[in-house]
Amino acid sequence: LDSGRGDTELTTVQGVVTSFCDDYGMIDESIYFSSDVVTGNVPLKVGQKVNVVVEEDEPLYGLRAIKVDVVPHPLDSNEPSDSKVRVLNGCVTSISEDTIYISNIIYFPMDTVSEGMIYFVPYKGDWLKVEYSTEPGFSNFKASSVKPTRCTHAEEVRITHIRGRHGVISNKIFFTLDSVKLPDGYVPKVDDIVNVVMVESTQFCFKWRAVSITPAQKS
Repeated sequence: LDSGRGDTELTTVQGVVTSFCDDYGMIDESIYFSSDVVTGNVPLKVGQKVNVVVEEDEPLYGLRAIKVDVVPHPLDSNEPSDSKVRVLNGCVTSISEDTIYISNIIYFPMDTVSEGMIYFVPYKGDWLKVEYSTEPGFSNFKASSVKPTRCTHAEEVRITHIRGRHGVISNKIFFTLDSVKLPDGYVPKVDDIVNVVMVESTQFCFKWRAVSITPAQKS
């Protein structure tokens, strides 16, 4: 009988959890996994070393983990390399007062957001690139720089939907009046032609969130 996996090739590798949001994440920024494949339902941490059984899943994610085992951290590790600056990508799971959370255990103050991002205030669902240092065991996480994983802009695009305080631009860019930069006195309306600065964010079925909206100049 066919096993159902066809010619799928399985590979075992060791990697590091580089992002985690709700019940799914990425290992080495290239291997998708869901929490139900983690042995023993151990809660994973960003930066955690893991052994992974991987299969190719081209129609969906490219590489997908079918089993994830946590690598125990050495009790007597005092290697100086463990405190070097590292980079991780994480999804904002919540914001409480002036603290940003990208998991239950990884959080940092709002003022860590990099200067120069004048339009950007992190919002739940945003994907962030975080430079950090930590001591062995992840007991002393310290973020030194926080910025969006991707930031881009679009000119002369149309607002296609507004409901309450949320809206959509070009049927693909989400925005909320709770977290967007607008010119003084401007209220977005359906069919307005606007210029937009956007960041990578998971908002319902949308992958981008507008952080700045300005009316396009009429020629």
